Amino acid sequence: MSAAAHPVKVTTEHLLPSHLDQAPEVRERFARLRERPISLEVADLGRTFESEQGRTVALERISFRAHKRELVCLIGASGCGKSTLIRILAGLDSPTSGAVLLDGHEVRGPGSDRGMVFQGYTLFPWRTVLGNVTFGLEVGGMSNLQAKQQAREWIDLVGLSRFAGAYPHQLSGGMKQRVAIARALANHPRILLMDEPFGALDAQTRAQMQSYLLQIWRQVDITIVFVTHDLDEAIYLADRIVVLGPHPGRVLEIIEVPVPRPRDVSQYLSESFLATKRHLESLIHGQRTAPVETLPKFKHEYPDQDVQ
Repeated sequence: MSAAAHPVKVTTEHLLPSHLDQAPEVRERFARLRERPISLEVADLGRTFESEQGRTVALERISFRAHKRELVCLIGASGCGKSTLIRILAGLDSPTSGAVLLDGHEVRGPGSDRGMVFQGYTLFPWRTVLGNVTFGLEVGGMSNLQAKQQAREWIDLVGLSRFAGAYPHQLSGGMKQRVAIARALANHPRILLMDEPFGALDAQTRAQMQSYLLQIWRQVDITIVFVTHDLDEAIYLADRIVVLGPHPGRVLEIIEVPVPRPRDVSQYLSESFLATKRHLESLIHGQRTAPVETLPKFKHEYPDQDVQ
């Protein structure tokens, strides 16, 4: 039988380059990035929880660095300790072993040198947009007048000047997160920590917020560590992606994203984007050693209709 009788199926995946392939401008960008000072160093970090049920190792020997003005994404399967790790970076939890260094100084608790944005809307409902952004400045001892002046600059940066007098319940989800970002940046932190900040938003608003974040990041001298479970989001935003494996949480690989900057949504279908996504999927899905649990069958009688 001729070869034509058995055509070979060629898919886009077979034609993709390696995620390690970088265009010259991308290689040059990473060369420049590696020359920058180290802003954040996570060194051999471990976190163990003790309970009546026994000992649980949540994080094991986590190590990575973030350079000045770098945007690093943390990603991994459920149970890999992403949120535990970022809470330790923020000083909201303490490691069992290892250390976190920010600009060479060990992190031993919360501090104004780190800003934090959570997934939930953490704004004060009784304060206006302006009042929410001035809060940290006032707590830090700044006069009311000066705090308002600085807060308005950050509110303008996130595009919410028209809503400075609005209350949180009058804002959309995306607008609330923009206020949260402005509030976190108002204290001039050295690093911005973001724990799935767009996870509760609808797809369209989420895409808008990703674009807003990149625009803000380009204008502010800050390093960002961004936790997400969304592969597309990680590739779109990050310079490098730290891939974590579960049980216990550990670093599987650190990936340099080969997608050129500046980023835009048209790159989602580019070869470099798809190649990186394919590799992330193989890393994360390859860690699923246990089969998906089969739920028990349950039949409920519907008297008025036939439901299969």
